[in-house]
Amino acid sequence: MSNKSHQESLEKYAEAIVKVGLNIRTGQRLIINLAATRGVPHQFAPLVREVAKAAYRVGARYVDVIWGDEEMLRLRAQYAPRDSFDEYSTWQIDAVMRMVEKGDALLSITGSDPDLLGGLDPEILGMMQKTHLQQFSRVSEKVSANAINWCVVAAAGEGWAKKVFPELAPEKAQEKLWEAIFETTRINRPDPIAAWQEHILNLRGRAKYLQAKQYTALHYSAPGTDFTLGLPNGHIWVSAQSLAQNGIAFTANMPTEEVFTLPDRNRADGVIKSTYPLSYGGTLIDDFQVTFEKGRITKVSAQKGESVLQKLVDTDEGSHRLGEVALVTASSPIAQRGHLFYNTLYDENASCHIAIGRAYRFTLTGGTELTDEEFTAAGGNVSLNHVDFMIGSPTMDIDGIKQDGASEPVMRKGEWAFKL
Repeated sequence: MSNKSHQESLEKYAEAIVKVGLNIRTGQRLIINLAATRGVPHQFAPLVREVAKAAYRVGARYVDVIWGDEEMLRLRAQYAPRDSFDEYSTWQIDAVMRMVEKGDALLSITGSDPDLLGGLDPEILGMMQKTHLQQFSRVSEKVSANAINWCVVAAAGEGWAKKVFPELAPEKAQEKLWEAIFETTRINRPDPIAAWQEHILNLRGRAKYLQAKQYTALHYSAPGTDFTLGLPNGHIWVSAQSLAQNGIAFTANMPTEEVFTLPDRNRADGVIKSTYPLSYGGTLIDDFQVTFEKGRITKVSAQKGESVLQKLVDTDEGSHRLGEVALVTASSPIAQRGHLFYNTLYDENASCHIAIGRAYRFTLTGGTELTDEEFTAAGGNVSLNHVDFMIGSPTMDIDGIKQDGASEPVMRKGEWAFKL
């Protein structure tokens, strides 16, 4: 890709982020949070600046940026005193919260090295992650309730690019990863905005079909998987676009291929096998199984990263249960690329997935108005965590269990079993 072509795509990407992802309104402010990425000013500044331009063009009043450096996380894990991992600087969270409380927009840009913290002490990593989750919960709670228009996108960090395309030189790997990002976010289409509008309508149709069914449970069958997941009364199937409490329709993830809802925190039974590695907190967890009984995780096993997975589950009581169930076809554009991205934003859109931890309040009728106790009583889950892991494949069948106990196909061999 030539420099000119890359720049044109970057401008289109920024425009789609602002107009489709965030749908920024005149007079809104925007805060951009770069999730700890090595060499940020050099690597991601061009995208950040294009987003700022696009935001100002549609009437944004002010754009601010919180820059990060993932190398600082590794240095801390390696060299900081062992009794210091409950320390946390909250000025960044305070800045985000001030924007959130005023109804402004939040953009998160990911692109960190999946192996950043590989090989380090899992005990220390667990302490660091738990402290972060506890401190960041103020923002997480607002996001999970759709208080504002928010969006998560990716940029091609060098460490991430080398992980996805290890056979290529660093510069070529980044170039190829940028091309993948532009392709999967529809930026290479003649009219990316129109392509996104069409895609949103299609996903909305799937959500509408499932909403009308109001299944009481879903049953999953695949090699290594025999799993039944309950759905509570009043669950809401959601797709690409949501309505924030500030009245703005937005698309939270770019890319997105999922239709998702709320599982019943008390009704999950059986064994589920991962089909993609999970990159969590700078560590890769691979080839793992999770066993559930009456909604609770009772056992985990993994070929790689098992101790980190167990630390994730042990974060709090809610991390022993599920907060999201999402359906994605095995032939999604991201799956069709035929390689892993080692990034949950992308890999979750190549496969059906479920999430350990916190549920989104907006996936339950009236959920945003409930206390934590009322939400959990209705089947929702409260936790510091919300971590998606991928379970879908071309060998997976999913059945919807109706109120009378009868079942009907929802997916067969990883594809939709119903027509709109």
